[in-house]
Formats: sequence, C-alpha cells, structure tokens
Amino acid sequence: MSAAAGSDETPGADGVWAFSLRIYGRPEVPPACLALQDEGGADVNVVLFLLYLADCGRHLDAEAVATLDAGVRPWRDAVVRPLRAVRRELRVDLGPLATATTRALRDRIKGAELAAEKLQQHALAALCPPQPAGRPASSPGEAAADHLARYAALCPAPWPEEALHALIDAWAQDARARGVLA
Repeated sequence: MSAAAGSDETPGADGVWAFSLRIYGRPEVPPACLALQDEGGADVNVVLFLLYLADCGRHLDAEAVATLDAGVRPWRDAVVRPLRAVRRELRVDLGPLATATTRALRDRIKGAELAAEKLQQHALAALCPPQPAGRPASSPGEAAADHLARYAALCPAPWPEEALHALIDAWAQDARARGVLA
C-alpha cells in the first residue's frame, strides 16, 4: 500500500521506492547523498526514507529514528555495503583486468546493489511504527529537518552542510511542485 501525502497510514514500500527514485533522479541529489554517505557515514536509504515520512506528514521522535536505523543495520552491513564496495573496486583496472573487461560484471553488481537497497526500503517501511507512534508533523519541512537532525546525530561523523542543504532544497522543491509544501 502506498501512502499519500498527509496520510494516516503506515507508509508503504512501493511508495517510498518511487519517492526515492524521483528524488534521487534530481541532478543535485546523487552528489549530496554520496557526500552524506562517504563523509558523514549516513545510509542514503535511511535518509530518503526519513524524507519520505516527512513528505507523508509523519514526525518521528529520536527513538523511532534510531530504531529504524538499527533495524536495517544488519542488512546494510552484510549486503548493501559489501556490494557497493565491490562495485566501486571495479571502477579501476585490477591487475590484468581492465575496467572495460569488468564493465558487464560491474553493471550486474550495480543491479544487485539496487535490488538490495529496494529490499532495505521495504524493510524500513515494515519497521516504521504506525501513525500513533509518531506524532503528526506541524509541517513536512519541520519533520524533514527534525528527522535528518536526529539521524545525523546517530552517524559517526558530521554531515557536510552543503550536501545536507542541497538535499533538503531538492526535496523541498519537489514537495512544493507536488503541493506538499506551501
């Protein structure tokens, strides 16, 4: 089931995946997300899920944000990060194998990484507390800022401010275009 903006339902996996693809498809978002991931230790799937919840009018407290992150940590550590590491290693020549030789393998690993990320988003949707556990947001913008601040506090390094602002601005532009933000 897909949750619409302002819905009282628990957000659905299909809705968050479509949301994530749309937001990540904005040109400024991939470099911002990669900076949050590589410099701040953020999980991009968690970041996008938290923005999705804000988009849906949900406002989670710090404990709920920490529970979501902890719930997907085993999958992230055992599957998503290793796939990403292998895909990144294949961007350069490795011994006698040039990148041109390994390109098809890298593309298959990228597909597996995306499939693993989609499964992680399904898990996040399943782990999300029902609406009463998170208070309705006074505004999606407030919820987005609170969610990301709460998640950033759990990450091992400070998030690059420029990347965070680029991501929030991209989400806000998208949300305004859809009538979620005034």
